[in-house]
Amino acid sequence: MGYKNSIYHHPLMALAAPAVAAVLFTVVSACGSQKKIEVVRTQNMSAHLALSQEMPDDNEYALPSSGTGRDTVAVTDENGNTFYYMSATYEGNDVTVHDVLEAAVVTARFRNVAERHGRIDLGFDIIVPQAMLDNDWQLRFYPDMYILEDSLRLDAVHITGAGYRHGQIKGYERYNKFLATIISDTTYFIDYRNLEIFIQRNIPDLYAFKTDSTFVSEEKFLSVYGVSERMAIEHYTNKYAEKMNERRKAKREKMYAKYVKAPIVTDGVRLDTVIQNINGDYIYQYTQTINTRPKLRKVDVVLSGDIYQQDQRLYSMARTEPLTFYISSVSAFVDGTERYLTKVIERKVEANTSARVDFAVGKADIDKKLGTNADELRRIEGYLHDILEDSKFDLDSIVVSASASPEGALASNEKLSLRRASSVSDYCDGFIKHYKDSLNRVYRQEARENFHFVLDDEGNEVSQQTAVRKAELPDIRFVSKSGGENWPYLSYLVETDTLMTPQQKEDFAKRVQDYKDVDAREASMRGQAYYPYMKRALYPDLRTVHFDFHLHRKGMVKDTVHTTVLDTAYMNGVQAIRDHDYETALTLLRPYDDYNTAIAYVSLDYNASALAILEKLEKTDQVNYMLALLYSRRGDEQKAVQHYMRSCEQNSSYIFRGGLDPEIAALIRKYGLNKQDEDEYDLNY
Repeated sequence: MGYKNSIYHHPLMALAAPAVAAVLFTVVSACGSQKKIEVVRTQNMSAHLALSQEMPDDNEYALPSSGTGRDTVAVTDENGNTFYYMSATYEGNDVTVHDVLEAAVVTARFRNVAERHGRIDLGFDIIVPQAMLDNDWQLRFYPDMYILEDSLRLDAVHITGAGYRHGQIKGYERYNKFLATIISDTTYFIDYRNLEIFIQRNIPDLYAFKTDSTFVSEEKFLSVYGVSERMAIEHYTNKYAEKMNERRKAKREKMYAKYVKAPIVTDGVRLDTVIQNINGDYIYQYTQTINTRPKLRKVDVVLSGDIYQQDQRLYSMARTEPLTFYISSVSAFVDGTERYLTKVIERKVEANTSARVDFAVGKADIDKKLGTNADELRRIEGYLHDILEDSKFDLDSIVVSASASPEGALASNEKLSLRRASSVSDYCDGFIKHYKDSLNRVYRQEARENFHFVLDDEGNEVSQQTAVRKAELPDIRFVSKSGGENWPYLSYLVETDTLMTPQQKEDFAKRVQDYKDVDAREASMRGQAYYPYMKRALYPDLRTVHFDFHLHRKGMVKDTVHTTVLDTAYMNGVQAIRDHDYETALTLLRPYDDYNTAIAYVSLDYNASALAILEKLEKTDQVNYMLALLYSRRGDEQKAVQHYMRSCEQNSSYIFRGGLDPEIAALIRKYGLNKQDEDEYDLNY
């Protein structure tokens, strides 16, 4: 016994005791974790999802204070009967009607949630049994959300044991120690002492520079002393130490993987909490906000997870049963009835366009090679072609007006403009005749290619050509007009020009105002500094040709016809509500100021605007329900209950719809509404 005691009390054993204890603790901990993971695997343990326990002062809708302090509201039905609804909670009285709810896990697998402002808040709990928690483990949970045909992995939740985190930190510490052995300053490897001795003994002149600030270039150093600075430094550099340092640099990633087996992750992780000595289940309340989208009626949430011990995955948790959130939206109240407009259709219609056709000075002949005439005439031909091919309209006449620039006498310019308009009319008339001839040639070719055989009186087979169609184009009348000198457009060009000075523009405007005789006006400008620029840059734009096309609708006899057409702007606004695009819906529906406009206002929480519309409408079940919702938001519980109960009388489906909207659900809870109706509805159902 004495021998054993001497061993246990030996000084060396006393020094080793902490290390032995640590090893024993690690072994015991490892054994405990191993047994625990076997239990987890055997029992197929799993965390599970549950609906968050809603508290009236937290997650549920809180009724705004009306300032009246009422606990009782009076409601009058359509027959004049008055009913009193009392608050289900009496504060400060001897009797308390409501029950005290203990904190409990909600076992229901679905919940109705409301969409507001195009967003939906989903709340659920991740509940981890105490048996799955261990000091040396990290539990990683992955919530997956299913929306319509899409799936989305939400941010993970990590529950990290203190021992696991200690191992992570220890790994980082070991890696940082390794990084500390890497030398970043390469001059560390230079043997400066021996380098200085070498210079002092062999190159004394150079050594003299030690206290001299004179700069010596590399070239001079090499030419004078026969050895370069780099050569000397390389000679006295510890190549082995430098090589070993480079090896350590190259091993950084490998050493990181060796020491940091379980990195601490922050991206994509909602929570990473460190726990120790948990004596009960761990509950994390998860809240996710999503944007609504068209046709979204429900959202499913499923949970999966893993248990890790450093970099080793010990266990994968089975996917849980889904939690289902059913989405309620005010958009469900939209009225999809089609809306029509009365439209007056005129038999005669007009279309117009302009072209810039350049003419030689004082000439009216069309020259395709002049300026951009070829492109402009090609564009006019295309415009004529489209009108002639139009299946709804026939072309009756074309009015061609030509205008001129102001140089020269007004009378001459008016005559010149008329001649130019006539030239353009003749050109267009020739194009239409050519188009008609080309169309007839096509019809004749079709007739030649399409023939069939018939029998004559003697029974012989002979060919018979299909009848030749003719281009059914009406005769089109051309009217040529002179537009004279285009002074209004010249004034516009001067006003918007960026090169003329404000003083020049002011001088031009004054002369236009002072000289009513346009010839005298133009003559007065010729001596001004801006006139050459104006004549060169602006005058050509005044020589334009304007076309007015007069058409009528094919087959229409009356001058006007009244018809109804679908109001597409309104229906697009209705669809925008269904698509939860409330800003667009309001933009389209605001001019109508009707029920659907109010729905758009309600969806955007513009309550006063919505209330102003709904109060003027007939009190249908939908209108009453919307009014109840709005008055609840304003804190007017008297009117809110009145309108809600009226909507339930008109349509019993609102008895249960009220539970989907937090504003109405708050009223139902506070005043215990619809209890008898719900029971009767269940029996009938």
